[in-house]
Amino acid sequence: MSASRRDFLKLSGGAITAASLPFLKVLPASAASDVIVAVMGQTINSLDLHRTGTNRPSYQVAVNVYDRLVTFGTKVTPNGSVSYDYSVIEPEIAESWEITDSEMIFKLKPGGKFQDGSPITAQDVKWSFDRAVSLGGFPAVQMKAGSLESPDQFEAVDDLTFKIKLIRPSKLTLPDLAVPVPFVINSKVALANATDDDPWATEYLHKTPAGSGAFKVAQWKPGEQLVYERNEDYTSGPIPEIKRVIVREVPSPATRRALLERGDVNLSFNMPNKDAKELSEVDGLAIQTTPIENSIYSLCPNLGFDAFKDKRVRQAIAYSVPYQEVFDAGAYGRGEPMWGGPSMSPSDIAWPQKFPYATDLDRAKDLLKEAGMSSGFDVPLSISLGQIDWMEPVALLIQENLANIGVNATIEKIPSANWRTASLVEKRLPLHLETFGGWLNYPCYYFFWCFLEGHLFNSSNYRNEEIEVLTLETLHMPIDDPDYAPKIKRMIEIIWDEVPRIALWQPALSVGMNGVKDFEYWFHRQLDVRNLKGV
Repeated sequence: MSASRRDFLKLSGGAITAASLPFLKVLPASAASDVIVAVMGQTINSLDLHRTGTNRPSYQVAVNVYDRLVTFGTKVTPNGSVSYDYSVIEPEIAESWEITDSEMIFKLKPGGKFQDGSPITAQDVKWSFDRAVSLGGFPAVQMKAGSLESPDQFEAVDDLTFKIKLIRPSKLTLPDLAVPVPFVINSKVALANATDDDPWATEYLHKTPAGSGAFKVAQWKPGEQLVYERNEDYTSGPIPEIKRVIVREVPSPATRRALLERGDVNLSFNMPNKDAKELSEVDGLAIQTTPIENSIYSLCPNLGFDAFKDKRVRQAIAYSVPYQEVFDAGAYGRGEPMWGGPSMSPSDIAWPQKFPYATDLDRAKDLLKEAGMSSGFDVPLSISLGQIDWMEPVALLIQENLANIGVNATIEKIPSANWRTASLVEKRLPLHLETFGGWLNYPCYYFFWCFLEGHLFNSSNYRNEEIEVLTLETLHMPIDDPDYAPKIKRMIEIIWDEVPRIALWQPALSVGMNGVKDFEYWFHRQLDVRNLKGV
């Protein structure tokens, strides 16, 4: 550890002190060079992704502490950064697989071991997949996206052979096995801690992982930090170079920035765009910014709110957004604009692509008049305190322009801990900012999550009969099927006309590094510590 990092623990004055962040005291005064300290702004609220109520920041535990049958490959991007490679599927627990139209058969690696030393068997895979499809909520729907819906589909043929019986051939099934959800649990440990009331051991695994991954959880203090410790007997891939990774939860972006600049921490995950832009030229710091595939930051009018039942009102809101100012204030140029498309009919199936709306207050006023709402209306505009760095400046700009068309928007700030429930589970926010990034990089997959009635990220309470049919028709269809592109174009055309989500920009993920290298970007946008290396 550098002298400045040791000195950081002794600070007694100023905005950043050990007293203000008491959990810093657990870090040894003379940590070795193979210890990395990372900071993030959100709280890890569970160590079990399958558990109801587990938040997105917690998904990183499933990545670092557990393994899957397969994983995506790795590539170096044109700008020299490291990223997952969606086009390549590689072994993890499995060593090989065969696929037909009716089944997938996986051969597990001989000698694979969980972190307690017990063997990884097909029975563990079967139990883990049964759990993923049975507990409900987001994990079950994610499995369903890959046509993995029922325990009846999964069979442990013998200790090292696992079979999936396919409901249908689907382009999504194999890549769906490489996302965080279908992680493999040591079922022997889980069952020993299950109860009649909790047969899936959710209470035990919430606090005590039972995986085979590259790292173990050495310590977890919700709201403070999580400490990863290298699994010295890792069998599913190369053993990490770093022995220990300390992930601290530091809500203040200003504090995270200061810690990185001083060299008190090695990595700042998911930096605000403003900080990423301003620090990109600072000597000794490396800022890695990666566009997030299949992702859009959006303004969402909720069709459960009376005014937004009329698509002309939703279109009026879309024409009122000051897109360039929003992009400048929220993205600081890091990302891709998603407004100003040339036509209401798409010319191709690229996703995301620019929506056919731009700032036009006169057009917005005309649409409100056509809808019989020329006098405007009142509406709360909700944002999350956990994403205040971009949501607040964007909301203020939208609020100002809405006032110019007679719509009185009152900004409502919701605590991060309550945001997911309010926006996605209860879907009760009349007008709100939201983001979604699709894990499987197809437009039909984005539509599956955001535009089907009742699905988690359909926070606008949107339903369209044609979208319901077309999404399910295209979800599993090969992209070279001659019907695929026309159907996708029609889906995009409908969404542009009915605007249940108003696209703002395609975001990027920024990570700041000081004394560390080889951060690997992943579609799930969570911290993957497995390949980090010291400089």
